[in-house]
Amino acid sequence: MNADQVINKILTEAQQQADEISRKASDNSALQKRQTEEELADYRAKTDQLAAEAGEDKLRRMLANARMGNAKQLLAAKVEILDDVFGRAKKAVNDLPDEDYLSWAMAMMKQAVESGDEEVIVGKDEKRIDSEFIKKVNRELGTGFKGNLILSSEKGSFSGGFILSRGKVQINATTDVMIDALRESMEIELSQGLFGSE
Repeated sequence: MNADQVINKILTEAQQQADEISRKASDNSALQKRQTEEELADYRAKTDQLAAEAGEDKLRRMLANARMGNAKQLLAAKVEILDDVFGRAKKAVNDLPDEDYLSWAMAMMKQAVESGDEEVIVGKDEKRIDSEFIKKVNRELGTGFKGNLILSSEKGSFSGGFILSRGKVQINATTDVMIDALRESMEIELSQGLFGSE
């Protein structure tokens, strides 16, 4: 299973979770709406004199504030779901079987290399991207590249992927950055798919 399949599987599971959360939120919203309507009815009954003096403006402000509060809560729930989806996507890529992970890393490294003499910085706990893997990448780089990538003794504080470094230039291909870029590029589309156009 490649990274795209893993991400698609996670997104499908997230859609199912989002549907369940949306259903629960809808049920809660209906209950809150009934409770709010009952409270508003009580409020109206107790404050007829005040409402007559203050007019409809005050009621509109109260309803607008209530709607705004509900909208903020819904937005927070949606952000939490998206955080979870993309957090699980990062974990899924990092937890790929060695063969799939190294295949992904090979493709990413070949795409990210600019000259072929960069240093490859891996995370402090990275065991799969090693000097043998770097030698294999060097053999597969092809024409136009020096094929002199080396594994840096410097370790990064990230969980998966790598950073290519050459002088002061660094190309960040860590899973954190890759998934964050993916999130940025598809967040609106994913939000519409998960939550509809409300």
